[in-house]
Amino acid sequence: MWLGELLKDVNVVSINENLMTTEVADIKIDHRSVKKGDVFIALKGVSHNGNDFAGEAINNGASCVISEDKLPFKNSVQVENARSAYAIMSKHYFSDACDNLRMIAITGTNGKTTTANSIASLLKTAGAKAGVIGTLGASFNGKNIETGFTTPDPYILHKILNKMAGEGAEFVVMEVSAHALALSKVDGIKFEIGVLTNITEDHLDFFEDMDCYAKTKFKLFEQGRIKLGIICGGKEYSVQAAENAQVPIITYGIDGDYDVCAKNVNMTFQNSHFVCDYIGEKSEIDMPLVGAYNVENALASIAVCRSLGIDKKLIQLGMNCLPTVEGRFNVINISGRNIVIDFAHTPDGLEKVLKTAKELTGDKIVVVFGCGGNRDRFKRPIMGHIAEKYADFIVLTSDNPRFENPKEIIKEIGQGIKGDYICEEDRKKAIEWTLSNFCNNETIIIAGKGGEKYQDINGIKYPYNDFDVVYNYFRKNIKPINNLQKTNANIIKNKENNDFCEENEIK
Repeated sequence: MWLGELLKDVNVVSINENLMTTEVADIKIDHRSVKKGDVFIALKGVSHNGNDFAGEAINNGASCVISEDKLPFKNSVQVENARSAYAIMSKHYFSDACDNLRMIAITGTNGKTTTANSIASLLKTAGAKAGVIGTLGASFNGKNIETGFTTPDPYILHKILNKMAGEGAEFVVMEVSAHALALSKVDGIKFEIGVLTNITEDHLDFFEDMDCYAKTKFKLFEQGRIKLGIICGGKEYSVQAAENAQVPIITYGIDGDYDVCAKNVNMTFQNSHFVCDYIGEKSEIDMPLVGAYNVENALASIAVCRSLGIDKKLIQLGMNCLPTVEGRFNVINISGRNIVIDFAHTPDGLEKVLKTAKELTGDKIVVVFGCGGNRDRFKRPIMGHIAEKYADFIVLTSDNPRFENPKEIIKEIGQGIKGDYICEEDRKKAIEWTLSNFCNNETIIIAGKGGEKYQDINGIKYPYNDFDVVYNYFRKNIKPINNLQKTNANIIKNKENNDFCEENEIK
């Protein structure tokens, strides 16, 4: 493929016209992997600037270097936005496959994964071939590929889209993160529908403030990116999102003046029932997902599918047999105990899970959670406060500490808790301790990691899974429920000591 073909739709500032007919072997953003005939795109990152490695890329055989700056090389091209160029060039390199797919984008702080998978499931019920790309990887035709990011980097993304298109996909439902929009990862993709689930506290380590974070998500609703926007009403930033949208908007929500509305909502710990009013068209919905937030996710899914012309009876059928999403309010019932595993890793997510559990059961609530390292530190005490508000007992532990000290992360969460809590840095031990000490009248919430299969510690992803810890514990320790002792209230100490808690010590 010629360079000129790859640069179509890219905002080029300056170029030697002779380069337009340069044959391109591949696209690279890592100078170390450049081979003869490759194009090297010099991206500016947090700790590295690709321009600093442009000379090495050329020495390695690069036929051309793409940069936002004017570089002192004859075979360099200056573009307005290197990341946007990377996305658009990747699209062209993989035969513009996304143009032959009906693309649906889901953005929002929480609910993206459940909504994306629900939409894909409903489309499959209607006989369509749909793929999903998001937090859990990329899946199509029963095959799943881990991508490492909610929204993969452009080259990987378009390689996946090309593969899906080649295998007969008609629709692809994508989670589009705020980072992806900020870093131009989806530039060049024309989505048929875009959904905004919500905007709540998260990623303030990357974005300047909440307004900056929100405005980044609003980019999805710009003219040319999508044809129709679907926005959850009654949320912070909902009105602003709708007012800033440059495309037609459909709103959804529970018991309000929305285009798509849920009424007469009834829930148990196993399922939900409600009447869906889709722009005056009513239908009874039963689904195996629980919580008001999942009713909202369901409304978004219904709005998307009805907008695509899917028959309401097929949607009713599809909602009735929605598959649960791994790590999203998964209820494990063993020996009469309810244990909920959920990905909730933001203040809003944790509040929704704890509030739902409290509303659906008369049990006391016990929560085990931590916060990720090298991420938004502001949310840590907020999550501690939320845990204290809804839970009867709190166990703080490690999540994905990455390159931070887990003790310091736990300490920051604890700053939002006025009462007592217990600390156990080792997540496996924390869960086992909780399972061994709470039995008859408590619902245990294990939050933060959901279905993740690893724990990220000092740059190494160690095999780990919350589900495995729970099941392995019961395989070894299953006993008749009456033989289990109640939690010993004597372990609760007054929070007077300012020293950081050691293993199993109350702070």
